[in-house]
Amino acid sequence: MLIIYDVILEVLRLLRPVVRAIEKHDRDLARQLKRASTSVLLNTGEGSGTRGGSRMERYRTALGSARETTACIDASLALGYIERVDAELLDKLDRVRGTLVRLTR
Repeated sequence: MLIIYDVILEVLRLLRPVVRAIEKHDRDLARQLKRASTSVLLNTGEGSGTRGGSRMERYRTALGSARETTACIDASLALGYIERVDAELLDKLDRVRGTLVRLTR
């Protein structure tokens, strides 16, 4: 398994309070954030167990979901559903996106 897998798990843990805060205002956006962030983990895990084009496609899907996760956070901030996001969460999410970009080249 890739080292980044554990970082993605930590991102999911750090997202828990963010999801709860968003749910108070917008259950659909909270569900979308949960789906997108979980997809990062699931597709990374699936990709690490495959070869060739399937591996690359899973990592591309994971990257898209990581970007969607970031967009959900950005939307929540813009709409005032949350006031701020922990810097550690943002740093880890940046690391995940960066690693997935490198894996898809």
